[in-house]
This record gives sequence, C-alpha cells and structure tokens, in this order.
Amino acid sequence: MEWRVTVLCENTVPVPGLIGEHGFAALIESPNGTILFDTGQGFGLIANANRLKKDLKQVDKLVLSHGHFDHTGGLLAFLGVHGPVPIIAHQDVLLERFRLMPIGPTEKQVSIGIPWNESYVTTRGAIFQFTSEFSEVIPGAYVTGEVPRVTDFETGDPKFSIKQNGDFVPDPFRDDYSLVLKSSKGLIVILGCAHAGLINILKYATEKTGVNKVYAVLGGTHLGFSAEEQLTETIKALKAEFEVDILAVSHCTGQRPIARLAAEFKEKFDFAPVSYTLEV
Repeated sequence: MEWRVTVLCENTVPVPGLIGEHGFAALIESPNGTILFDTGQGFGLIANANRLKKDLKQVDKLVLSHGHFDHTGGLLAFLGVHGPVPIIAHQDVLLERFRLMPIGPTEKQVSIGIPWNESYVTTRGAIFQFTSEFSEVIPGAYVTGEVPRVTDFETGDPKFSIKQNGDFVPDPFRDDYSLVLKSSKGLIVILGCAHAGLINILKYATEKTGVNKVYAVLGGTHLGFSAEEQLTETIKALKAEFEVDILAVSHCTGQRPIARLAAEFKEKFDFAPVSYTLEV
C-alpha cells in the first residue's frame, strides 16, 4: 500500500451507525505517516473514526483546507483525543468569514468561519505551522499553498466575504488548500471545497510536482454553487487536460453537478460519502 484515503466526515452516509454532517474530513494513511485533512463540523469525526476503526492518535499532522466551520469545527474534538499536533494551514484560515444567506424575507451576512481564535485552540494543543507555499507535509504528500487563478471560467462564489476596514469584501480564499499525493499511478488530489477552482488546482498540482498524470480527484468541488457554464467548462478541461481515472466527489459538489458528472464520466465516477476508501 502506498496510500489509503478514508472519508471520515461528509454530508451523507451509506450505512447505519455512521454520522453525516455538512462538512468534510479525510484520513490519509501511508507507510511514511498519517495525515488528517480537515475535521468536519464536529459532530461526526470522532464517532465515525471509531466506527471505522481508525485511530486518530496515530495522526502525525493535520492539514486545514480553509477556514470555514464545516472543515474546522471538529478541531477541538480532535485535539481532545489526539493531544498537541502540528497544523499545516494558511494564516488566513483564522480570518472571520461570512456568507450572504437568506434570513426571512432578506439576506444577511452570516458568520461561517472557524469557531475559535488562535490563542484558544493553541492552549488546547494546536501547533500552527503557517505556509503559503507548495510544501511537503510527509514524504510524497504536499499541500498546495496559495493556488494561482489562471482559468477564466472559475470565478468563485460572490456570496462569500471577509471584513476589511469594517466593510464586507469578496473572500479571495488565499487559504484554499488541497492535498496532493504522489503515487505510482499518478497524482491523487484531495479537495476541501476547491474554492480556488478545481482546474486551477489540478493545473498547479501538475506544474509543481512535474507529474502530468492525475490518477484520482476526491472531495468537494463547490460546483453545486457555480454557474452551469463553469460546470461545462470544468468537464471539458477534466477530459481534455487530465484524463482522470477516478473522480470521487461529494460534499459541496451538489446533486445536480454530481448527476451530470456521473453521466459524463461513467465508470470513472464515484461518489465519496463517509467511509469511502481509495487505496493505491
């Protein structure tokens, strides 16, 4: 075994006894070490890990894909089980984050960032190792760092914002990180929400690793909140540029895009709920 990736938190579960929640977390195991990628909202991480017989105490490093509550909300629960742990993330992971959401007859800015500040989680064992660069986490596993936006069709979700000088401004998602694993079959790219754009991420991963073959893509794509045109262009690019063997998406991908991706990629498509496992 080179890599085993197991989804621990996701919106859906395929069997009784597991907990679904709007969020994402995946455990990455290898002979060179173990990574926890995100922590979900906080309801399912520990229970699902126990149910799936995954020992979270064996995690060497935690990677946070970005600073939304549905990826960071399980942090304290994880620290309570594991104890102090290095956390690889962008400095912006700690920013206040907001989303414009319908509240009654109008829309309001709702806080959706990490639930705690740095000092609070540090006293409970968080050892932040901030980086903005493409960096090795354990041998063969890399965090993307800040992903350049090079496509013209991946425009992001305008409903997300941060505060700047007291005003709400579009969230640039500098902290949107993915995890890239080198394998004998090609790259395995694990997404949190792909706010940087799925194709932007894959282009950057292949550029930085020098590996052109993308074997598998797993995780949230945020295509469920994107225009139909972006979905169409994403499908075109996936087919023309990357020839992905396994497209195992879930979380924020959305039902409509999932149905279309399944139809377009046929046997290459997989849905990735809690307990989904990819092994190379």
